[in-house]
Amino acid sequence: MNNLYETQRVMRRARKVAIQRGVIAVLDIGTSKIACFILKFENNKSGSSEDPVGSMVGQADFRIIGVATTKSRGIKFGDIELIRETERAIRTSVQAAQKMAGVRVDHVITCFSGGRPRSYGLAGNIQTENGMVNDRDIAGVLDSCEIPNYGLAREALHAQPVNFTLDDKNGLLDPRGQIGKELLVDMHLLTVDISSIETMLHCVKRCDLELAGVASSAYVAAISSLVEDEQEIGAACVDLGGGSTGVSIFLKKHMIYGDFVRIGGDHITSDISHGLQIAMALAERIKNVNGGLIATGMDDRETIQIGGETGDWEHDQRTVTRSELIGIIRPRVEEILEGVQETLVAAGFEFLPSQRIVLTGGTSQIPGLDQLASKILGQQVRMGKPLRVRGLPQAASGPAFSAIVGLSLFAAYPQDEWWDFEILNKNYAEKSFRRMTKWLRDNW
Repeated sequence: MNNLYETQRVMRRARKVAIQRGVIAVLDIGTSKIACFILKFENNKSGSSEDPVGSMVGQADFRIIGVATTKSRGIKFGDIELIRETERAIRTSVQAAQKMAGVRVDHVITCFSGGRPRSYGLAGNIQTENGMVNDRDIAGVLDSCEIPNYGLAREALHAQPVNFTLDDKNGLLDPRGQIGKELLVDMHLLTVDISSIETMLHCVKRCDLELAGVASSAYVAAISSLVEDEQEIGAACVDLGGGSTGVSIFLKKHMIYGDFVRIGGDHITSDISHGLQIAMALAERIKNVNGGLIATGMDDRETIQIGGETGDWEHDQRTVTRSELIGIIRPRVEEILEGVQETLVAAGFEFLPSQRIVLTGGTSQIPGLDQLASKILGQQVRMGKPLRVRGLPQAASGPAFSAIVGLSLFAAYPQDEWWDFEILNKNYAEKSFRRMTKWLRDNW
């Protein structure tokens, strides 16, 4: 795979076919769990001029008719390491969702958190052909963007126009049909390691599924967790997953930055396992049931039976205070939040009109996280959970499902991307590059 441009175009066409048939699967391939939703589409529409944020490839209303999750296997830090184990987990999740829905699906849209994502801010400009902006002008201005030489080992996962300027009119979401001579665009480019995405694509195909799209987990988690005002005036979404923590920044309803911190909830579980000398499964249960971040005087007296099955009575009857458990959990969470803070500083987050930060993902459910995050990241911190999807099952309505709920919205209402247009110039790597922080400072 030399680049994902043609592959993405093929997947877009596959998505349209699936929507026409009425059903499609969305799959969140995470480090701790693999979740699958079956979506049934109802009142198909061919595009809406009322919502310019929507895609030119079509929009559709949907409802969730199948839900299934299974423990992830063979995945570390969001990347697939053991294909056969991951394939088994994907098959298990998809088959369970199909059984619940009572239908068979052939097309699937996936999201993943691996690939070491990197963000770039691009800019381009052209003179319109006939004085009225059309699809060819959009393609031309996207083609004029100066693409960074991000290396042969990486490829573009997302390439989204986030702002158009036509003559003196700035902040346009969709300039088509408007009159003007000079068209400018600001575009966000997110790249990932080729090996990571190729392995994921190969694994999905081994499951006898046709891929109809792929997205970054950090991106889709923000789609479902941020409210409209946050997406418009600017906010950061922090998706605390099992193997890593995704960070995305939105402004004017578009993602303008994406990155990740290579630490997640599994590292907290590992710390508990080593600190208390217990199995990982027991450490995970103790973290979920008794975990916390803010110790009180009562926690010094509250004891937790950690048990064991070694046969040694004294070892198996051990107890630990909740304060001691918090003392193990808190340093790792502080490390995660400090990594998030460094990422936000590198992205130029302080230049945005709003400093709101939304925490989501399975690891965000640790009690006291919002208070600790407020001290490290700033005062405007809130907890987020999936929004905007009607009829969401209660079991899939928590923060741990933000990514797959956002992926469902991404499937039904995809944003316009580079590959939705017929680009003439394919020599992307020969163009120069502009740093993301400079773009943020100059354009926002």
